[in-house]
Amino acid sequence: MFDILTLLQSLLPEIKVTTMRQLSSFVMAMLVMSGRVTMLGISRWAGIGGSYRTVMRFFQTFILWGMIVLDE
Repeated sequence: MFDILTLLQSLLPEIKVTTMRQLSSFVMAMLVMSGRVTMLGISRWAGIGGSYRTVMRFFQTFILWGMIVLDE
């Protein structure tokens, strides 16, 4: 499971630190969730710093995915 977080670290040069921290927290929350994955569910499983408002802000963040290149 922590291999996913290692993979996400390669995105750090292109993504802001705050967005990266939120993404890591939300990915871990989605991995442990069962059933429907909703913003409310993510906020409940994300723990500290994962309020519903923070989830809303994250999903409104504009990320240029085409500019991100993963080194293999």
